[in-house]
Amino acid sequence: MTTTESVTSRNPYLEGFLAPVRDEVTATDLEVTGHLPEHLDGRYLRNGPNPAAEVDPATYHWFTGDGMVHGIALRDGQARWYRNRWVRGPAVSATLGEPAPGRVDPRAGMLGMGANTNVLSHAGRTLALVEGGVANYELTDELDTVGTCDFDGTLAGGYTAHPHRDPRTGELHAVSYSFARGRTVQYSVIDANGRARRTVDISVSGSPMMHDFSLTDKYVVIYDLPVTFDPVQVMPASVPRWMRLPARLVVESVIGRVRMPSPVAAMLSRDTRRAVGLPYAWNPDYPARIGVMPREGGNRDVRWFDIEPCYVYHPLNAYSEMRDGAEILVLDVVRYSRMFDRDRRGPGDTMPVLDRWTINLATGAVQTECRDDRSQEFPRINESLTGAQHRFGYTVGIGGGFHAAGGTNASSALYKHDYATGSSEVAALDPDLLLGEMCFVPNPPRGEGTAAEDDGVLMGYGYHRGRDEGQLVLLDAQTLESMATVHLPQRVPMGFHGNWAPTV
Repeated sequence: MTTTESVTSRNPYLEGFLAPVRDEVTATDLEVTGHLPEHLDGRYLRNGPNPAAEVDPATYHWFTGDGMVHGIALRDGQARWYRNRWVRGPAVSATLGEPAPGRVDPRAGMLGMGANTNVLSHAGRTLALVEGGVANYELTDELDTVGTCDFDGTLAGGYTAHPHRDPRTGELHAVSYSFARGRTVQYSVIDANGRARRTVDISVSGSPMMHDFSLTDKYVVIYDLPVTFDPVQVMPASVPRWMRLPARLVVESVIGRVRMPSPVAAMLSRDTRRAVGLPYAWNPDYPARIGVMPREGGNRDVRWFDIEPCYVYHPLNAYSEMRDGAEILVLDVVRYSRMFDRDRRGPGDTMPVLDRWTINLATGAVQTECRDDRSQEFPRINESLTGAQHRFGYTVGIGGGFHAAGGTNASSALYKHDYATGSSEVAALDPDLLLGEMCFVPNPPRGEGTAAEDDGVLMGYGYHRGRDEGQLVLLDAQTLESMATVHLPQRVPMGFHGNWAPTV
């Protein structure tokens, strides 16, 4: 077990259910309430920020904390083990008094921030993912850090926290951004063997924070929205006062506007000092657009459609269909009216709501509709339907917002949205349970015929305030009734994204 010093707080993203844990724990033969389905054979993994060293609450941004992956192994109806491990980049290793991993290559991306956003398995590897040009890392099955990941040398300069797996081919599609790329983002396809087979540089209006994208069976959908790189935030505090104005003008004219020369980008990537703050902010002068590119197209094939200013972290899904002879692109997204405007330490400016946007690809007309104005995030579907028409979507309700992390008014809910009827259901959760993202795991086939879209299990971590306990929560995706709860030896902080990694 590894332990670090406590982290001083006075920042909502360091308090309550968001507060970091201090210990790395390994526990076996975990207590289970209810019944774990016997067909579940694999690991549930989830990543999130968990500072290993002291941080300054005044400047700490939730998105910059060191990555920590929490995992549970399920097999034969039992919870075999739980373990949590920091993703060991150079800074975390130094804090823990350990040598850095044997494979740390700055060509994989910047080393000054941790891989803290997502975790998934692909091509026999467990990958801890992050965005913004930061290095991603490969982990062992037991969550120990192997080293940086650049997909066998085929993809340099960082990746994304949100690849989408094509359910037909098993390939990972991604759109990656970095201020080092200037006014471009990169579309990439990682094949089923874990190597990049295709990359496309796409021109955008500036240097946006492009957290996610949408994938249909025909198109790549790009969200070019007004949260953009703020170069002033990366100017060293050591610059003399009399030099700050000219230095600022130089920084603003170069960084995030032009692609960094390779030697400069390499020097930046090798810097292992921890990032302070997040250099992205709301930009009211930046045009909000949606880009649509054929999956086998290039930069010249992108069509752009203007929308009202807003921000989207997470789409639910996207697909296209024919209506009255016209092709209509359907985008289901979680929308914020603005982001990183007043709150520069996390996503606390506005409440996220569930929208449906449609684009008539023949006329260019864009229509937007709020489908559910309750505050909600972390949208998921049965991912065998990624890029195809879906009926059901699942989101986590966030009562009180992220700023309520340390307060008594924090609450959560689990919503099931039915796009065929326009209705939604709410899971009957214990009011003391605060729930994180829930992923959908399909049930195995039951005889002949096609399984129902919602025939599966929802699973994710929660925090039970009454028991002061971390839990793995499993719900029936059809009825939203509880199936099982795995009781954990410590709290799991509310983090970001997780996935089921089946045993292969």
